[in-house]
Amino acid sequence: MTISNENSMKILIAEDDAVARRVLEASLTKLGHSVITAVDGAQAWEYFQVQEVDVVITDWMMPNVDGIELCRRMRAHPRARYVWVVMLTALGGKTCYLEGMEAGADDFVTKPVDRPALEARLRVAARVLGLQAEVKQLEGLLPICSYCKRIRDESDQWSQVEQFIQHRTAAQFSHGICPSCFESHVRPQLESMPPALEKQG
Repeated sequence: MTISNENSMKILIAEDDAVARRVLEASLTKLGHSVITAVDGAQAWEYFQVQEVDVVITDWMMPNVDGIELCRRMRAHPRARYVWVVMLTALGGKTCYLEGMEAGADDFVTKPVDRPALEARLRVAARVLGLQAEVKQLEGLLPICSYCKRIRDESDQWSQVEQFIQHRTAAQFSHGICPSCFESHVRPQLESMPPALEKQG
């Protein structure tokens, strides 16, 4: 079964076992993904820095740069778009998974790789990455009035920024006056007020 093009992703594989790498590449290609292969973590790191990818599938145990170190490097890289990381491992136990998560892995697949299980995990990755892209796009497309700074919502209604955010999040606002606004708005008003009348003796 080949997945639909809307879920197609660009995937980087880091696997030092040649047979496992070819099998994984063939499976991902058959699922409709675009695949880049690296023979180890060091080569995968080089590719990651110059290639735009959606998902990295990396073996845990590799020479030179292992999956944990590769994951740490990727998470430290100043890439604007989030990359989903799947760790391939023959290791088990809570400690290993915690180590992988702390390094920045998003999911784990036990070797040998079960194709249906991998496909299901990649569908989740596509869904999450798609939602993140939608949120990022919405963040850049909020229509805001250049004068009063009100925001237009999906019902074509204009509201204050505080009201717009409070209806969509759990954020609460406290109001104050910044130094710049105090100098440009409040101070002139205070200085223009007539002096208080002295009390008559």
